[in-house]
Amino acid sequence: MRKYDYFLDTCPGVGDKRKNTILRAVKDSKEIYDMSEKDLSGLLRPEIVQALLQHREKWKLEEEYNKLEEKGIQLVTLPMEEYPERLRRIPDPPFALYVRGRLPGEEQLSVAVIGARDCSEYGEYVAEALGNCLGEQGISLISGMARGIDGISQMAALKAGGASYGVLGCGVDVCYPKSNRLLYDRLLEKGGIISTYPPGTAPRASLFPPRNRIVSGLCDVLVVVEARQRSGTSITVEMALEQGKDVYAVPGRLTDRLSDGCNRMLKDGAQIFLSPKEFVEELSMRYGNMLTLRKTASDIMIPEGEKLSEQELMVYQALDLYPLPVEKVLEKLQRKKGAQAPEFSQVMIILMGLCVKGLIVQNTSGWFSKTV
Repeated sequence: MRKYDYFLDTCPGVGDKRKNTILRAVKDSKEIYDMSEKDLSGLLRPEIVQALLQHREKWKLEEEYNKLEEKGIQLVTLPMEEYPERLRRIPDPPFALYVRGRLPGEEQLSVAVIGARDCSEYGEYVAEALGNCLGEQGISLISGMARGIDGISQMAALKAGGASYGVLGCGVDVCYPKSNRLLYDRLLEKGGIISTYPPGTAPRASLFPPRNRIVSGLCDVLVVVEARQRSGTSITVEMALEQGKDVYAVPGRLTDRLSDGCNRMLKDGAQIFLSPKEFVEELSMRYGNMLTLRKTASDIMIPEGEKLSEQELMVYQALDLYPLPVEKVLEKLQRKKGAQAPEFSQVMIILMGLCVKGLIVQNTSGWFSKTV
């Protein structure tokens, strides 16, 4: 069936909306391929019928699909079970995805990281730190493999042992930009390359805005690291909001033009990104059923022979290096999805136990913070 889907997707002048409309009226793409001109005319406008007939006359069904397989490119279309549910839920989902590597797992939390191509040292630092943190925590990182923020964050996630997925504004067999060849190859090993454009499609400016809605569509949360007041990043943010995604922005100095876009987003209601560590803790609270934070040596130092129970670890994760009152800790625990929060008295007992173990300290009466 995929070879018929490939035929339909490559038909000139037939957009995603039309393809999806056609398939709602028939059994599958093979039926469209086999239809006579008379049957097609009873279903479609004359110009669409002619486009399909001309394409069928020129298209070598078996040969073209074999080329696709030889390049290691998988075709995933909207009717298929493996089509990403996140994309299925967006307005006007793309009919077809071309994939090298693999698609993001449905059960795995996905965060899109986007920003300026010509970023500042500050932007580079934040993008690398965020990518590294997401990679360490096993959170999929979605981006556009572009220069600057996109590529920096993706490479950092891969180096940290995580998975990342690049959505291209060209065919998946085209590495763009060429300067990101190493990143392209690593994405194939530890994630995937995705496009809605057929193989061989060259990058063009007009192809990138539609690409951006796939970046936002594949994520659960979007983070903007740096952006000018008017940029392609702003378009992606608008699409993410239309799709119902949470948007975070990294604040910057008022005098930095690369921070104008982020600061404006914050004024307009975006959530503020203050640190990678705090960000993933917020994700854990909100998406607890999709995320279990991985503890690293820099997060927690447990004395040899000591082990933390599930509830002790929950309470520890709700704390930070700055002091929090017990009430705030309890509130954070109650917001955590997929977990049974302990009662107030239990929290106090756990906090005292963590103090004894040297993992936290009681700053003043009822206020606690991590020691490391």
